[in-house]
Amino acid sequence: MGIALTMQEYLEDNHVPYEVAKHNKTGSSAMTAQVSHVPGASLAKGVVLKWDGSYLLAVVPATRHVDLGKVGRIVGERVQLASEEEASALFPDCDTGAVPIFGAPYRVACVIDDGLERHGDVYFEGGDHRTLVHVSGDGFNRLMYGMPHGHISD
Repeated sequence: MGIALTMQEYLEDNHVPYEVAKHNKTGSSAMTAQVSHVPGASLAKGVVLKWDGSYLLAVVPATRHVDLGKVGRIVGERVQLASEEEASALFPDCDTGAVPIFGAPYRVACVIDDGLERHGDVYFEGGDHRTLVHVSGDGFNRLMYGMPHGHISD
């Protein structure tokens, strides 16, 4: 499949240069980092949460887990994990379980972990379990401009 069309258009519309690399199929972002020889703290993953009758995309380093309490304090309400079926319905051009890190092009609210803003390079799955996308830290920050952020992982 490669990079999802929605993500590709979002990158190009924002004039953010990116590189795409293939890797062996993996079942988790931590495994993707390992097989791709990428630092896990530089690999961003998206986690879909239920929030205020809708959904919220929490973006954290692959080496971390979303802290629901911390996210709830940022958004001002309780949040909970969405099911894989709910997440898949939000991102129809992505494989099941391959949650993108961009909420804006899918019209999903987004919150970013501060840990991702410290890296010179950021990597993320491209919409399937075999494609890794690389952007500069500046490019990542530009793509996430205006999104709320905070320490949302443990």
